[in-house]
Amino acid sequence: MRDVLSVVNRVLLGLLGLALFAGGLAVTLAALDLAPGAWPWSGSEDVLLSDAERTRWRDESWWWTAVIGGLALVVLLSGWWLVAQLRERRLDEVLVDSGDGVGALLRGRAMEDVVAAEAESLPGIDEARVTLVGRRTQPRIRVGLLLAPHARPDEAVRRLHGEAVEHARVSAGLDVLPTEVRLRSTKHAPERLS
Repeated sequence: MRDVLSVVNRVLLGLLGLALFAGGLAVTLAALDLAPGAWPWSGSEDVLLSDAERTRWRDESWWWTAVIGGLALVVLLSGWWLVAQLRERRLDEVLVDSGDGVGALLRGRAMEDVVAAEAESLPGIDEARVTLVGRRTQPRIRVGLLLAPHARPDEAVRRLHGEAVEHARVSAGLDVLPTEVRLRSTKHAPERLS
């Protein structure tokens, strides 16, 4: 899905850039009196929109509804596009080198579940949430750990990386598997000392 979004971005940005360049070039040529005679806005008294064109639809009841609705749609689509750019999607599959030149596909959810289960089996880790992101040839792991009250964070992260993440990296045949770990501790009642 990320690759499709990347292609759509390039096409839309290319078309928008081409339209803006063509419009700017047309206005610049007309302003410098370099435009051919049949060129729009080539005369000294020509304007982009005449008074009649600007006020033509003002008295129609549907006009302002259409203008505001169109602008609202542009704002909503722009907001959706921005959110889609900022949000990194979960990786559906990882390409595993099977040695035959073709490769095999490993389900991303399966890899996440295995890393989470192995992480939760480590001492001091109550819960692990694992998300696989990146590209299918260069995946990255994001791990959220909920640590037990007695856990040592440095030990938990070291064992997570040395065991659960390392096993996933080796089994998927990856050279590296970058990992981002976020730690939280379990809330517990304070102990009373007498």
